[in-house]
Amino acid sequence: MTVYLASPCSQMQAASVESMPVLISFALWSPWLERYVPSFGQLLLDSGAYSAHTTGTKVDLAKFAEFAERFRGLADAVASLDSISGDWREGWRNMEAMPDGLGFPTFHDSDPPELLDDLISAAQERGGWIGVGLVPETRHLRGRWLKETLDRMPPELHVHGWACRRFWNSHRRLDSVDSTNWTLDGRKVLDACPWLTPAEATEIVVKRYRRERRTLPSIETPSLFAGKEA
Repeated sequence: MTVYLASPCSQMQAASVESMPVLISFALWSPWLERYVPSFGQLLLDSGAYSAHTTGTKVDLAKFAEFAERFRGLADAVASLDSISGDWREGWRNMEAMPDGLGFPTFHDSDPPELLDDLISAAQERGGWIGVGLVPETRHLRGRWLKETLDRMPPELHVHGWACRRFWNSHRRLDSVDSTNWTLDGRKVLDACPWLTPAEATEIVVKRYRRERRTLPSIETPSLFAGKEA
């Protein structure tokens, strides 16, 4: 499982995630980020459609396609532009407008179930990645839908769960997820430990993510006295 830390929004944050998997969003791109890209361990590219939607802007599809081409061979994968309106036909058109081989599709819990087979075929032609996306407001209630969807995924596809970090332990078919919470967690650390600097708080959060990937699964430890009479 790979957890991509999403969209560093300051040079301090970008420096703190050296050698880590990072998600770059086109909508949140700043020229200074280019200097940090070589320092990231892995890279995933996204249009940032949701971020653009929440700020009242719109992603320019042609400019995103041009931007994505620069990352060909550098990024692990490039996601196509989602349709924030929930119109899967628009999302399909956006995918087809991407450069050849770039722009993997995403299947949403608001999409018709029969669409998944077509998206799987498209994913196999576009680098072998496919995304799964959940409506943010009800994401915590969609574990069953996610499991049933993952059960339909061919084993050769890499499945990325958008903002699905809460499911990564219970749904091992997810090959990667992304986290936007890591930037917010730094503020929580500062609230709890106000003597830290923002850089130190961010460092603590990043250490948590580094070590989380190496955490052993929990097992039931047998009693030292099992089977013995008192």
